[in-house]
Amino acid sequence: MAHAVSLSVALFALWLLLSGHYEPLIIGLGAASCVFVALIARRMDVVDREGHPIHLTWRALMYWPWLAWEIVKSNIDVARIVLDPALPISPRVIKVEASQAEDLGRVIYANSITLTPGTVSIDVRGGTIEVHALTRSLAEGLETGEMDRRVSGMAGDA
Repeated sequence: MAHAVSLSVALFALWLLLSGHYEPLIIGLGAASCVFVALIARRMDVVDREGHPIHLTWRALMYWPWLAWEIVKSNIDVARIVLDPALPISPRVIKVEASQAEDLGRVIYANSITLTPGTVSIDVRGGTIEVHALTRSLAEGLETGEMDRRVSGMAGDA
């Protein structure tokens, strides 16, 4: 039930932000429609721990700044490689271990890898993620396991 309430609140906040209408009747109809959608989603059994992960909220707020900084650093590295032809690329496909206990954690880890420029998650099977890395240093950065540890901490697996 907490997920349905949270979904209703999130939908209403988004609706209010996007609509720009603040008359009482319109706000009431918007709130009713958001509750109705959340009830339908709950009845369809799509409002669950994975579909609406409210349990990650506070830990995710700590993870996002770190991920944003990693994205900035990788952007700089990839831009240097593109702009300076003397810098070698050494593309490679590696496999990294995903220590997350749940599928949601592994998906967050694979998506975090893909969001970081120069690396793309190709396949996720069990506890292993296959990754294409543009350079050896990007591959080595993943093999240290720092991102894996941070995602595990956020997902509650650590």
